[in-house]
Amino acid sequence: MLQTHSSRAEIQPDLRQLLEEVYQGRNLCAYRSGQTIPMNSQDIWIVCRGVVQLTTLYPSGDEALLGLAGPSMPFGIPLTLIHPYQASALTDVDLMSFSMAEIEQSPTLAREIFRHLGRRLRQTEAMLAMVGCRRVEDRLRQLLLLLQMEVGQPVAEGTRLSVRLTHQHLASAIGTTRVTVTRLLGQLREEGRLMIDDSRHIILPLGVNL
Repeated sequence: MLQTHSSRAEIQPDLRQLLEEVYQGRNLCAYRSGQTIPMNSQDIWIVCRGVVQLTTLYPSGDEALLGLAGPSMPFGIPLTLIHPYQASALTDVDLMSFSMAEIEQSPTLAREIFRHLGRRLRQTEAMLAMVGCRRVEDRLRQLLLLLQMEVGQPVAEGTRLSVRLTHQHLASAIGTTRVTVTRLLGQLREEGRLMIDDSRHIILPLGVNL
């Protein structure tokens, strides 16, 4: 279902370079891993470094993963209809904030943000398609392939997911329980379809299909 032939290098962002050139002296906002990122109705955040986790809460209190915003990807209240809409630093992050008025006054900035919104759209569609898979095993495999494209880093053994998602994170993303995810990851590990490194990051082995 999920096409993986496009390399991440083909969509690797250059918005950060643009921001550094055009907005020299503008302060970056740094947040440590796990910190909540404040948002308001008029500002858009752009990720300059790290990965931001976007979530919402169901009336039951359960948390649902909406997506991951990596370098150069925008996020914020003006870009969503979801409520509540929450953002937290999945890794240490550096962010830059722009008001909608600033974006509207800069055609170059607006064009680049629109381009990287396309990355968010592709990610969102992939997650919607994933949720439609009936089998939990298929949903987990599709999620791992998506993470491979979004946050994967090449290593000698294959592709290492640069962020460490807990079993609960994965379970929330695919609509199942943490216990089920733990069991399925164990099966994939026994089959040699994934590995766990010393820092508890997932590695998808080279040449092995999920």
